[in-house]
Amino acid sequence: MRSPTSTYRLQITPDFTLFDAAGRLPYLHDLGVDWVYLSPILQASPGSSHGYDVVDHSRVDDARGGPEGLAALSAEARRLGMGVLVDIVPNHMGVAEPHENAAWWDLLRGGQDSAYAAWFDVDWEAGGGRIRIPVVGDDDLGPGGQVTNLRVVGDELHYHDNRYPIAPGTGGGTPDEVHARQHYELVGWRRADHDLNYRRFFGITTLAAIRVEDDAVFDASHREIGRWFDEGLVDGLRIDHPDGLRDPAGYLARLRARTGGAFVVVEKILEPGERLEAWECEGSTGYDTLAFVDRVLVDPRGERPLTALGDAYRDAPLHWYPLIHDTKRAVADQMLASETHRIGRELRWEDAGLDPADLDDALAELLACFPVYRSYLPDGRAHLEHALLAARLRRPDLAGVLERVGALLSDPAIAAAQRFQQTSGMVMAKGVEDNGFYRYLRLTSLNEVGGDPAVFAVPTGELHRQLAERQARWPRAMNALSTHDTKRSEDVRARIDVLSEVPQEWAAVLEELADELPPGDPSIVHLVAQAVFGTWHPRLAEGDGLEEYLQRLSAYAQKAAREAGTVTTWIDPDAAHETALTALVEKAARSRRLADLVARTDDAWRTNVLTAKLVNLTMPGFPDVYQGTERLDDSLVDPDNRRAVLWDALTGADAADSDLGDLSRAKAHVVRAALRLRRDRPELFTGYAPIVTEGTAREHLIAFDRGGAVTVASRWAMSRGDWADSHVMLPDGHWRDVLTGKALRGGRVEAAGLLDRLPVALLVRDAS
Repeated sequence: MRSPTSTYRLQITPDFTLFDAAGRLPYLHDLGVDWVYLSPILQASPGSSHGYDVVDHSRVDDARGGPEGLAALSAEARRLGMGVLVDIVPNHMGVAEPHENAAWWDLLRGGQDSAYAAWFDVDWEAGGGRIRIPVVGDDDLGPGGQVTNLRVVGDELHYHDNRYPIAPGTGGGTPDEVHARQHYELVGWRRADHDLNYRRFFGITTLAAIRVEDDAVFDASHREIGRWFDEGLVDGLRIDHPDGLRDPAGYLARLRARTGGAFVVVEKILEPGERLEAWECEGSTGYDTLAFVDRVLVDPRGERPLTALGDAYRDAPLHWYPLIHDTKRAVADQMLASETHRIGRELRWEDAGLDPADLDDALAELLACFPVYRSYLPDGRAHLEHALLAARLRRPDLAGVLERVGALLSDPAIAAAQRFQQTSGMVMAKGVEDNGFYRYLRLTSLNEVGGDPAVFAVPTGELHRQLAERQARWPRAMNALSTHDTKRSEDVRARIDVLSEVPQEWAAVLEELADELPPGDPSIVHLVAQAVFGTWHPRLAEGDGLEEYLQRLSAYAQKAAREAGTVTTWIDPDAAHETALTALVEKAARSRRLADLVARTDDAWRTNVLTAKLVNLTMPGFPDVYQGTERLDDSLVDPDNRRAVLWDALTGADAADSDLGDLSRAKAHVVRAALRLRRDRPELFTGYAPIVTEGTAREHLIAFDRGGAVTVASRWAMSRGDWADSHVMLPDGHWRDVLTGKALRGGRVEAAGLLDRLPVALLVRDAS
């Protein structure tokens, strides 16, 4: 099985098709990219910009180029010697427009007798034999629950622009009468949280989960994917959200067999200290590596003052673990209460003596206490025991219920135990990633998928331990730095990390914004101001692109505030709070102190950008470059990070010596040099060993040997001063820095001379 030395993620959309991607492959090959990595390409909902809402597994999306586009891209990749990796979505399908999804349409038409009844995870009994579809607006609900604005159009029932099938023999009469005879029930949208009876993707009711654990469903939904490998069009797969599957290990084994042993990485979110299961795959997509690369750039001396600064804008100190217990509990009780109730119903089938209210209370508490995204029984039983202990301590009044529930949830053969595993990750993701990350704001660069914001910094010794373990256990796993799911791009996080070095100066910036604090939750000033700081560019002070920038940042602030949910929410927006947020964005963007701090910390940002990138590019595993991030990228959370790539600004020859002062060009130069070296000299990246650093600034150095390629990088530039007596202890021999061409001998090498032009170096033995 061939392994990539690197990948480059492309977002394939109706505006950037597979044909367009094929045309960019020569540039990617010149950059040093080994495999192109495509976002989902199966037929998606019309107009979908992301492709995760697949409506037809049997074909490549016509709007994205269709099968001809995939063939063209694959042919060009083969010509260039490149591999092809595709993101696939096994857990769910898009059902926003039922007529676009033949399987869902047939299910709604035929109910439990549909040929596709086994496809979807529906609790028919809970719905009285009907699927509840939560689409009805508040204004269209009558006093008895009747739905207004229903129309019969031929053999379809229409609600506004939504179309639904009418089952054979059930037409005739008023729209209400026809509706009452169907295998589905259109209900108020607010009922989704508590009364839904089909499994969905997180809280998104327009993404219905499918039962891929059923062999027939697997075969049908993977027939086209199998064709890609049968015909040699694709080399590998990225598996989206494996935690949503009933049996991830079984799924991956089946996938390996169907694809003839394809290269596979999984989007598994690992909590600190958690290890990936021994699945049939090459490893994770690397959120865990992103987390410790970020933290090695953070100065631990900034933890106490930034924590105090964060608490100063609240009534009481905020602690991470109690916070996420409460946010997860709220998710289990509210947004995902339908899922909690369903586990409870299945448990009561096993133990009829359980009281429904106490049972739901105990389940919600267990989900809130679960320490990782999910277990994989019988593996991971310790995580369940941890949650049970924590729940008993918090809720001794539920001890008896928890004891009985714990015994049932420990049995992997019980349906409720399987469903609990599928649900705990949903609660974690919504409570942590989409809520807690927007409330815990002392240093927002640490609030990233796969990371624990309570872990402020990582010493170099821990970095070396993590990387050595990765080399030993998962040497072919993917390493991420920016993705389509990151809350902030790598370069935005790199600048925010600098605040750990200048907390007092940052406090002065916040003081300047004090008269614009939004009502209800003044602590959000940290999130907004750090977003402006992280994305700020000096040209904005001259008005260049300022209005567009203010629109972007205001849209980001609104989304972030609604995710935080402390004042304004998606369901009940608070207009006054959101207006104040816009004013805060503008005040921060026009802050002279903030602009001055950006300028003063520019060298430190440059150090962080290049260090993070080179470490990511050369560490064990293989690097993924998210589209456009070979140069500077100021993106925030989606949809901001899915903006069209300005390809003309990316292409160009190798950076000349005179260009290395320009950070964006210097970053592209580092990326090109590292990717070419990995692709052309893979034998240099087969091991891992830390390299000793010495001197008064040794803690500012990161150095390791990958088996012939040596990475040297620096950090904490604001407090470093000059390199003075600091040295890197290189292995014996003659070495050349592929970034600058500098030649040097092994042994005790002065850091000042090695890093005089760039804050990083990539060394190889010089055979000449």
